[in-house]
Amino acid sequence: MSSAVTKVAQPAESVEASRQVPEPASTGRSTGPSAGPGNGQGSNGPSGTNPGPRGPATDYSGYPLVAAKHPWRWVGTAAVALGVAAVAWSLATNPRWEWGVVAQWFTAQSVINGLLETLKLTAISGLLGFVLGFILALMRLSASPLLVSVSWTFSWIFRSTPLLVQMLLWYNLGYLYEKISLGIPFTDVRFFEVQTTTLISQFAAAVLGLTLNQAAYSAEIIRGGILSVDQGQLEAAAALGIPAWRRSTRIVLPQAMRAILPTAFNEIIGLVKGTSIVYVLAYSELFYTVQVIYNRTQQVLPLLLVATLWYVVITSVLSVFQYYIERHYSKGAVRTLPLTPLQKARKFFATHAVAPNRARSPR
Repeated sequence: MSSAVTKVAQPAESVEASRQVPEPASTGRSTGPSAGPGNGQGSNGPSGTNPGPRGPATDYSGYPLVAAKHPWRWVGTAAVALGVAAVAWSLATNPRWEWGVVAQWFTAQSVINGLLETLKLTAISGLLGFVLGFILALMRLSASPLLVSVSWTFSWIFRSTPLLVQMLLWYNLGYLYEKISLGIPFTDVRFFEVQTTTLISQFAAAVLGLTLNQAAYSAEIIRGGILSVDQGQLEAAAALGIPAWRRSTRIVLPQAMRAILPTAFNEIIGLVKGTSIVYVLAYSELFYTVQVIYNRTQQVLPLLLVATLWYVVITSVLSVFQYYIERHYSKGAVRTLPLTPLQKARKFFATHAVAPNRARSPR
């Protein structure tokens, strides 16, 4: 009999227990203005309950929006604008600048020829310098002590001597070696032999000096860019069985270019201006041509302005190329590429053209 009572009581107790469902813990969120005291936002105590009710939310819709004030920014802007206006006024009103003479010689045929020689020296020396610098950087990163020593010594020597001294040394190489020959070392077999003064002309000495000097700096730039790539990526690529050449060309170099390009373009811009040192060899590049003209006409300042403006034009064009090339190689580093100046202008005009139309359209 007792066992039967027990069997009947068990379902009743289970039904009663199932009805006593525990209340969920407060999540600290209010479902509306009618939320109870336990549903307000606040820190829960040890028992998991809210210590007290929360008051109604403050309505900020009626508060006025006040822009932040930057008085010193306006003071600095006004001071800089005043200085720029003073410089522009001086350039426009001082007759000693002789802008008419500048305009006369800016596109003169002799000046254009000197400009083309400057561009030719820059292109040849820059290309050969970076190719040789790349080889020297790989030598510096190799495991061979001899290759490392040769690369380090080359960079040490050419970075320690002025470019002007190097240029004069190469031009007077015939004093040290009367003939330059190519053959089998330590034998009398010669395949090629020429007088040094014939081989090392003004142009050859200029290219040789600029190229070797540029290679010394380019080697360190490229080496630093390669070392900036995380070595873990090389280890992962090697673990996947990717060949060493593909690891270098497809993984290391694209990432290293982001670190190499800014400094490399600075070197190229410096090389453009460095070609003016070639005037000591009496080679008719831009600066030497300008010197010849103002020595004849005695219009020193206007002719120097002609050279200055052409150097500004060249470096400005190189800066545009630098921007777009850096933007291309930043694809793997940023989520969204920055807008180009043309895209920014289109966005500006599109935004300001739509706004007036919306204001005029009837509602």
